Amino acid sequence: MTISSRPLAVDLDGTLIHSDLLLESFLLLIKRNPLYLLMLPWWLLKGKAALKREIAQRVSVNPAALPYNAPFVAWLREQKAAGRSLWLCTASDRSLAQPVADHLGLFDGVLASDGAVNLSGSRKAQALSQRFGAKGFDYCGNARVDVAVWRESGAAVVVSNQAALAAAAQQVAPVAAQFEGARGGVRVWLKALRVHQWAKNGLVLVPMLAAHQMDNMAVLGQALLGLIAFSLCASSVYLLNDMLDLESDRQHHSKCNRPFAAGRLSLLWGMAMAPALLVAALLLSLCLPERFMAVLLMYYAATLAYSFSLKRMVMVDVLALAGLYTIRLVAGAAATGIELSFWLLIFSIFIFLSLAIVKRYAELHAMREQGKLSAKGRGYEVDDMSLLQSLGAASGYLSILVLGLYINTPDKAMLYSHPKYMWLLVPIMLYWISRVWMLTHRGKMHDDPLVYALKDPASLLTGAAAAAVLVMAA
Repeated sequence: MTISSRPLAVDLDGTLIHSDLLLESFLLLIKRNPLYLLMLPWWLLKGKAALKREIAQRVSVNPAALPYNAPFVAWLREQKAAGRSLWLCTASDRSLAQPVADHLGLFDGVLASDGAVNLSGSRKAQALSQRFGAKGFDYCGNARVDVAVWRESGAAVVVSNQAALAAAAQQVAPVAAQFEGARGGVRVWLKALRVHQWAKNGLVLVPMLAAHQMDNMAVLGQALLGLIAFSLCASSVYLLNDMLDLESDRQHHSKCNRPFAAGRLSLLWGMAMAPALLVAALLLSLCLPERFMAVLLMYYAATLAYSFSLKRMVMVDVLALAGLYTIRLVAGAAATGIELSFWLLIFSIFIFLSLAIVKRYAELHAMREQGKLSAKGRGYEVDDMSLLQSLGAASGYLSILVLGLYINTPDKAMLYSHPKYMWLLVPIMLYWISRVWMLTHRGKMHDDPLVYALKDPASLLTGAAAAAVLVMAA
C-alpha cells in the first residue's frame, strides 16, 4: 500500500485550526454565565470526556469563524481531490467537531470524544488502529501527545514549528510532510497586551500635572508607580476581553488580526497571563495609598462588567467607556493623594463620552462599507450613525463649555499667574474635537481616538499648542 492510498487521519485542535475547541467552548460558556465556573470541578470529577460533553451541550462554536491553518487545509484539499480518504480524528467533543467537518466538506467521517471516552493519545491510536488496522493510516498532529498515534501510523504529518517534535515523530514513523503551526513570539505578545494602548493610562498622571506637582519627586514616583500598576491591570483586561470576544473579533475587519482571534497565541497561555498580570498590578499597588487599590479593583470590576454584558447594551456601552477613562483620573488622584477637581471630572466625562461614541461610529462606518447592517455583538445598526454623530459632537462641545466655565472661575487664579491666556485653549479644543469628528465622518478614524491622536501630526501640534498656552498662563 502506498502512502497516498492510506486514509489520512487529521487532528483538529492546533492542527486543522490554530486554536483549541475545548478552550473556545469554555470561554463561550463563562461569557454566557460566569456562574458555570462553579460547576466545572463537579463535571471534571466525571472525567475529561464528560467535562467536554457538559460544556459542548451548552454552547455552540461557529465553524466558519475558526482560525484554520490555511496552507494545511489547502494541502488537505489536494489530497481529497486525488481520491484520498480523510478522517477528522479529535479529542474535542463530537458535537463540536462534526460542524467543523460539515463546514469544510473534506472528511469522510469523524472520530471524536463522546462523553465517555476522551479520544486523545493512546486512545486515539487504538481507535484508528481498530478502524484502519495497524500502520493502515497516516496521521496529522501537532503535539507530544500525538507521538503515541504516530507510533501506530504508516506515516506522520507534523503541523508544528518545533524541530524537536518533528524529530520525535521521525523516530516512530516516516514523516511524509511538515507544516508550520501558529507563530507567536514577543511581538505578538506585545500586541496582545496592547502596549500601545498604555498611552491612555497616561491619564493617571493628569491630576499631578493639573496640580502643578511635577517637581515633587515623591508625588512623581507615586504617579509613575500607579501608571505601571494600571497598565498591567489594563493588559490583564485586554487579554480577557479578547478571549471572550473571539467570534465577534473574527468577523471584524481589523480585530480579526488580534493574536487570539487569529490563533497566533495559545488560549491556555492567555488564561494564565490574565490573572498573573492582575496579581502583579495588585502587588505594586501595595506600595501606594489604600485608595489606589480600591480604585484599581473598581476599574477591574467595571471592565469585567463591560466585557460580559455592558458592551452589548446600546448607549450604556459608551457611557461605561467614558467612565473607564475617567476612572484613570481618579486612580491618579488616589495614587498621589491629590484632591481631584470637580471641573476636571465633569470635563473628562463629556470629552471621553464623545471619544467613546467616535469608536462606535467608526465601527459602524466600517460595517457600512462592507455592506453589513449592524455591528456584531454590539446592538448598534448602521442607521444609528447620524444620531451617534449628533450625540458625540454635542458631548465634545459640552466638554469645551465646561472648560470655558472653569476658566471663568476664581479657582484658576490659585494655580496660574496669567489665567487669561487659558482662553486660547477654547479655540484649540474646538478645532481638535471638530477635526476628530470630521475624520470619523469621512471614515478615516481607524484606531482608538486617543491612540490615534498620538500618531496624528495635527493632533500632536494641537497638543503642543495647548501645552504652550498652559506654560504662558503658569
